Parts: sequence; structure tokens; C-alpha cells
Amino acid sequence: MLSTIRSSPMKRAINTCIRSIRPFSCTTQLLGKPMPPRPKLDDADITGTYLKGTGPGGQKINKTNSAVQLIHKPTGIVVKSQATRSRSQNQKIARQILAEKVEQLEKGEQSRAAIKAERERKKKASKMKKSRRKYRTLEEEKKREDSEEGEGVNEEKEGAGGHDGRL
Repeated sequence: MLSTIRSSPMKRAINTCIRSIRPFSCTTQLLGKPMPPRPKLDDADITGTYLKGTGPGGQKINKTNSAVQLIHKPTGIVVKSQATRSRSQNQKIARQILAEKVEQLEKGEQSRAAIKAERERKKKASKMKKSRRKYRTLEEEKKREDSEEGEGVNEEKEGAGGHDGRL
């Protein structure tokens, strides 16, 4: 059936579906608490301007108005983004950053960014704890082996003291 359909949208869709199915996956899903929804901002509260870029990129960056500056009127937060050479992508990035900053200001420790940072901190602490535990057990095993070898050497020296066991 697939061989009779020549480069049609249907064949491409089927191939895409077939490629996207993974028969076996080694990754586990995170079954923890779901993240809070991404913050949304009202367009009426934001004013945006396009600025000339600065930094590496040469004449193209310096001549075009691709950098975006957004101002959140109620809070007065100003965000500037020049991550890419595209205005639309910079606008998207600046809106995300601004939304996160406003949410951080309003919600504090309950904000999405704070929760993500806390998860990363806990993950790092867990890794460090596991690493310390691993190296502690390795050190204990090494000390135990050294002490066992030391006892074996002492016993051999005592037996070879010039005394052959005859009376």
C-alpha cells in the first residue's frame, strides 16, 4: 500500500507517525508534582520598542533594530532581549523573561522559576550525598583491606624470627 502512494502528504504523514513510535524506552517519566502553568501577561500592560543591537555580530547587528525592549507598565520592570537576529524570536524570548520576572515578583517562592530552582537544588544535593556515600564506602573498604594486609605481614614476621619450632 505504501509503495503505491508516491510522495503524497498521506505517505509523509504515515512515515512521520511510524518514525515517532518508539518500541522501547529507557527513560522514566517524572511522576512528581506537576509544574505550575506558565505565566501569561496582558498585552495592554506591555509596551515594546525595537532597539539597535550591540556586541558581536558585526555590521548587521549594529545596523538593524532586532533587539527588543519590553516594559511592564504596572510594575515598571524592563526587559531587553537580543538572543537572536530575528525580531519575532527576540519578542517571544523577551515576553517569556518578562512574564517570569513579574510572576517572581508577585508569587515569590510559589513562582514557577522558584519551584524549578528548588528542584534543581534538591537534585544537586542528592547527587552530592550519593557521591559522598560512594567515596566513603570506597575509603572504608580500602582501610579494611590495608588493615587485613598489615595483620598478615605481622604474622609472617613473627613466624620467621629465627625460631624453627624445635626444642
